Amino acid sequence: MRRYLRVLVLCLGCGFCSLLYALNQLAVSLEEEETGGGGKLKAAAASWLTVSGHVDGKGARSVGPKDHPGWSNRYNKDVSLSYWNPYWMLPSDVCGMNCFWEATFRYRLMKTQSSETMHLAVVACGERLEETVTMIKSAVIFSIQPLQFHIFAEDQLQHSFKNILNGWKFLQTFNYTIYPITFPTENAAEWKKLFKPCASQRLFLPLILKEVDSLLYVDTDILFLRPVDDIWSLLKKFNSTQIAAMAPEHEEPRIGWYNRFARHPYYGKTGINSGVMLMNMTRMRRKYFKNDMTTAHLQWGEILMPLLKKYKLNITWGDQDLLNIMFFHNPESLFVFPCHWNYRPDHCIYGSNCQEAEEEGIFILHGNRGVYHDDKQPVFRAIYEALRNCSFEDDKVHSLLHPLELELQKTVHTYCGRIHKIFMKQLTKSIRDSYNRPTKER
Repeated sequence: MRRYLRVLVLCLGCGFCSLLYALNQLAVSLEEEETGGGGKLKAAAASWLTVSGHVDGKGARSVGPKDHPGWSNRYNKDVSLSYWNPYWMLPSDVCGMNCFWEATFRYRLMKTQSSETMHLAVVACGERLEETVTMIKSAVIFSIQPLQFHIFAEDQLQHSFKNILNGWKFLQTFNYTIYPITFPTENAAEWKKLFKPCASQRLFLPLILKEVDSLLYVDTDILFLRPVDDIWSLLKKFNSTQIAAMAPEHEEPRIGWYNRFARHPYYGKTGINSGVMLMNMTRMRRKYFKNDMTTAHLQWGEILMPLLKKYKLNITWGDQDLLNIMFFHNPESLFVFPCHWNYRPDHCIYGSNCQEAEEEGIFILHGNRGVYHDDKQPVFRAIYEALRNCSFEDDKVHSLLHPLELELQKTVHTYCGRIHKIFMKQLTKSIRDSYNRPTKER
């Protein structure tokens, strides 16, 4: 009997050693693919790209279109993963059979990379060049970790973007890639004219940027008053079912749009605003969404067109309305962050109604309704013009803060201007923090 027990123990030991050896070989093979000077992932990505400017350093890359069935243009990019939530903690509808192996891959990446690149996407069409460049400048000025911008722009804007951003290469804190506007060939014209030109491009980012794990999408009329690092850190607060984060459309139901006028389902009491949208796109691509069109759960790429066909006569705000419908049926998938991460004129135009901004100041300013370019809300315009006109080499305290404080004192005749201190609070803190950081982090 003892002899059999010894044989059994020996077999179990051998089996355990074999498993450890297999795991070690897997890790080695993955490392060779990534660092072997032309692994499969990088080779595949390179075959789709036309690269200009710096490749290994901080510079510009413009992506050329490649034919792909079902798309007018499709792209693959270099692997860039974030690893704040191990795959083995995800539910089965988000992560499939390869959870353990992918988690091992992420853990290895975490050990070999010293800092995480933050990915930010924006879509620019028409007369949005200046707004977009000002938004990018506000992100670059204050952020700490490296930034990778994914800029989707009409053909006539791409050259201007390159000229401006290449002039900032001395900063060595960001990289960018420019993409043409692209939609699925089927119904491409319908998608492009939905709400505003090109606005619905954001819906297809998880399908285009296939190798990007997490992404912050922002509208062109966004200004960062805090480092992008702050909102990026909210990814760590997602639970195992959440795939995206947005702010409510309104704080005050009495002036809410969705709860008074919407002719379609919407999230929560007052809907959500998609001008600032933080996404775990790996989870978005894998999730199967509940819906009111079929009993079957549909993936991201399968649900968009049926949603548009069903609701196109009932939606007003285009892609934002479609997102509201999706998260109405899948509320467990949304992380809702406070209004000071997406502060709009609606939060002060009829009196202050964003409590978080009153207590902590504004983190991200959203100048929708064109308020950066008219005199209806001068406090928004003053901040926009101050950031637009500032230089990276300027002393921000004397060239930006002091003149801006004087300018905001002229806006107290408006409701938003009466609380102008909440507009300055985080901006002032961000500038002072940037001077207190070590030089290599600036």
